[in-house]
Amino acid sequence: MMRIRPIAICVLSLLVLLAGCAAPATPRSEPANSAGGSSAAPTAAPTPKRILATIRSAPASMAQQKTNPPGLVGSVPGLDALEELVSAGLTHSNSDGVLIPQLAEAVPTVDNGLWKLFPDGRMETTWKIRPDARWQDGTPLTTKDLLFTTTAEQDKDIGIPRNPAYDQIDRIEAADASTITVSWKRPYIEADQFFSYAGALPMPEHLLNKTFTDDKATFTGAPYWSTEFVGTGPYRIREWTPDSRAVLQAFDQYVLGRPKIDEIEVKFIPDPNTLMANVLAGVELTIGRALSLDQAVQLRDQWREGTFTTRPTGWVPLNVQFINPNPSVVTDLRFRRAMLQAIDRQQLMNSLMAGQGAIAHSYVSPDKAEYQAIQSREVRYEYDPRAAAQALEGLGYTKGPDGQLVDASGQKLSVEIYTTIQNDIHPKATAAVADYWKAVGVGVEQNIIPVQRAQDREYRALFPAFELVQTGSSLSARDVRRFHSSSTPLPENRFQVTGNNSRYRNPELDGAIDRYLTSIPRSDRTQALGDMVHHQTENLSVMGLIYFVSPTMVANRIKNVVARGDAFTEAWNAQDWDVQ
Repeated sequence: MMRIRPIAICVLSLLVLLAGCAAPATPRSEPANSAGGSSAAPTAAPTPKRILATIRSAPASMAQQKTNPPGLVGSVPGLDALEELVSAGLTHSNSDGVLIPQLAEAVPTVDNGLWKLFPDGRMETTWKIRPDARWQDGTPLTTKDLLFTTTAEQDKDIGIPRNPAYDQIDRIEAADASTITVSWKRPYIEADQFFSYAGALPMPEHLLNKTFTDDKATFTGAPYWSTEFVGTGPYRIREWTPDSRAVLQAFDQYVLGRPKIDEIEVKFIPDPNTLMANVLAGVELTIGRALSLDQAVQLRDQWREGTFTTRPTGWVPLNVQFINPNPSVVTDLRFRRAMLQAIDRQQLMNSLMAGQGAIAHSYVSPDKAEYQAIQSREVRYEYDPRAAAQALEGLGYTKGPDGQLVDASGQKLSVEIYTTIQNDIHPKATAAVADYWKAVGVGVEQNIIPVQRAQDREYRALFPAFELVQTGSSLSARDVRRFHSSSTPLPENRFQVTGNNSRYRNPELDGAIDRYLTSIPRSDRTQALGDMVHHQTENLSVMGLIYFVSPTMVANRIKNVVARGDAFTEAWNAQDWDVQ
């Protein structure tokens, strides 16, 4: 053991003594000076809170979201969430899918008088902009910006696809700088969302009017949409590096309060494998559609610093062919009930969704605010293979020597399931359903549609018996209208009409959908939704299997992030995100 010489001890003691004299301990409090202030040394500034996030795309600019065709919002994965981080609407949806005020003082409703209904079917919706609503350059948000936005969006030379809501509008008028009223030609249930992300997200007139006036051809290509972007959201863009990243800084004057996290760096990573590697290397949050559930589970098992969270973003149903099906027994309700009872949907959910989803007893998922009101209207079919087998025998089928069901003429009972390879859930779910049906004696042929034929609308519409594809299950007018007879692809409309994949047409169901699409009071609309759900589940016009979920990877130190849903992105409450 090394010995310390006495002289070294003396030197060390002297140094400690001198240090103590030179830097006396700071007292816990200082008396006020004669001017009333404190003579204490200034406190060091707190360390800024920063997180590293990623989206699974490399957007050229924010304008890509503007130029998406209606119904394809989010086709640049993560850009919708990125835009909501830096932009705001008059209203937006919370994690329950409920519309709440953002830049407006209130959401228009019949009860508060901001949504007026007239006997002839016309309507008016009025918004009052909050007095503290500001653009990120300090300029107040006014109705002048909203009027400019609607003018620009409807100009064909700009290239922004027309929002169908404009077809319902008669006129838009501003009473003053903070009050704007939209007059509607007919009932429109999403009128209260118009000046929001789902409608006409505000654009700054003072920054874009010159480009709009002088050179419309370059409007969506202007630097404003990337390096010079100015929004009204919780974060402002400090840096935009094409194909690389965006650096966002907290906006001090955001109307819902300054964000708790000071800076967010968002990396642009289109490749999912590279994205996964980056999470393991330091990325703390994914926003937007980033990874499949299988990838999220794989990543979670390796990522000690975080995990994933999920919310339902759609459902996986079996569409049923109601026009000239093969075999014809498909249109027999008893047959469809038996086929649904033969599927263990709980096991299907556990295997495909890692236990994160839920059984889809109806179109309306349990996370919807309306679910409690319509739950009793669902007709449920629990897993019961014995009852399924008995029902099939009651239809005149018997099992042959090979265990497969045959009819009275000896013809084997066999059905075909169409699906696509657009995501990994389709073939996996189709194979699982086929196994369950084979177990009760039904022959199954799986038709995995190649990419080349996936856009062939006539071919897709004429599937023989069943089709399995995941779709959105939002309660938007666009999604609910899919089940209406008017959305049926037929030869007379050259199969260009889409949505009603089952091609099920029924006046009672159409009536419920029509009431839903025209009922402004929430209670009336929910009643109509319950009627729709009851008809669909009682008649199995479409056979729900499971709700699918979208995973969001979140580091353990980040708080208050909610996984994206079908009506909101992770960014809906970005001002509340925080780090431990």
